[in-house]
Formats: sequence, C-alpha cells, structure tokens
Amino acid sequence: MKETFYNRLTVSAEELGLAIDETTAAQLYTYYEMLIEKNKVMNLTAITEEEEVVTKHFIDSLSIVKCPAIKEILTSEAGSDAFRVIDVGTGAGFPGLVLKIVFPSIRMTLFDSLQKRLNFLNEVIVALGLTGVETVHGRAEDAGHDKKHREQYDLVVSRAVANMATLSEYCLPFVRKGGYFLAYKTAESSEEVAAGSGAVRKLGGVIERTDTFDLPMSDNKRSLVLVKKTGSTLAKYPRKAGTPGRDPLK
Repeated sequence: MKETFYNRLTVSAEELGLAIDETTAAQLYTYYEMLIEKNKVMNLTAITEEEEVVTKHFIDSLSIVKCPAIKEILTSEAGSDAFRVIDVGTGAGFPGLVLKIVFPSIRMTLFDSLQKRLNFLNEVIVALGLTGVETVHGRAEDAGHDKKHREQYDLVVSRAVANMATLSEYCLPFVRKGGYFLAYKTAESSEEVAAGSGAVRKLGGVIERTDTFDLPMSDNKRSLVLVKKTGSTLAKYPRKAGTPGRDPLK
C-alpha cells in the first residue's frame, strides 16, 4: 500500500470523524488497484488518479457520516449489527462497497442494472474475503415490487445521477417504515430537492434534513439529503420501467 494513499485516506477520514485502521486501509487499497486494473477493459470510472479516487470516491462515500442520525447507527456496534442497507445504482461500488469495508457489520446489498459491473464487485468481495454482502442485478422499477426487497431495508443509499423525484421513486419503495433514504447530491441541488419534496411525500417519506459541506482535502462540495420513511409506499409505485425518468412525480 502506497504511503500517499494511506495518508490521504486516513487524514481525510479523520476530518469526517472516522478512524481508518491499517487493515481497512489495505482493503481499500486492494479495491483501488482492482478498480484501476478492471477499468482498462471496461468503463467503471472516469476518475483514476490515486488522490482523486481517494477523495471523490472513497471519502465521498464515507461522507455519509456527516448526517448525524446515520453516523450514530453506523458507528454503534450494537446499532449496526444486522442493519440492512441497499445501494441502488451502485456502479463500481460507490458508496455501498466502501461502506461495507469500513463498517463491516452492516448487511449490504449492491444493486445495479448492469451485470458486468456486479461481476467486478463480486471479484472484489471474494478478494477481500467479505461476508454479509450480496450483489443483485435488475431494474429498480421491478425490484421495488419484489417482496424480497420491497420495504425490507433500514437504509437505502444512492449516488446515482437522477433528479430527486426520480431517485426517490427508485429508492423509497425499498425502505421499511421508519427507515431512511439518503441521497448524495451536489451542493447546488437545493432547488431540485425542493421540487422533489412532493414526490417524496407521495412515496411515503418526508425530507428530514440536508447537510452541505466541503469534502476533506478538496474544493468539492457535497449535500446529503436524508429522507425518513413515515408511511408505506402505495402499491402502484414504482411505476413501470423508464417512467420515473421520463415523467417524474410532482
């Protein structure tokens, strides 16, 4: 493991209030090496420089702890045991696989519509010897109606590029009543989030808070939008594949 990788990772994590031990850092470095190698033959990420991967992928994924309610759960050994999380549109594993590595007691589902990306994540899972993590292939519009997944998760996370209304229709059907959906958004997303508040209510949720901050060791800003699931999602949601993107709820 390169010293530059370790130092940037641990110092940035400390700014988030997290302590990354050497074993965890080594796992993340293996993940980084596998990501860069696989990226030579398939498009996983446009970000490949070591310091940018650390900041814009790893630290950004971990910035979830800037949301106090989620940090309390994830950093409590008792609270995180058997805590069910699904990352919708996980892509190359951000934020879901990073969260699983750093908070190993959570039960993580990595969900994506492209099997090739999940094949890569399975390779990383095996290489790191991770347990309590699974990959699931499909479309959110379909899986959101599957009783194995519908309203079965304590926390849904997503860094997927979609407006708040569309993303909420993809994600809120997975959240149990009383659970949370956390969307990673840009700092300039306040109007979009406000416009999506009606969709959130229709889907059984309420926007509880938005935390905006600077990512450590960078000029990048991030917003975390926390949605509390206060009621069950109506059976008609999510709508059929493609509809949430073409015709977002209002």
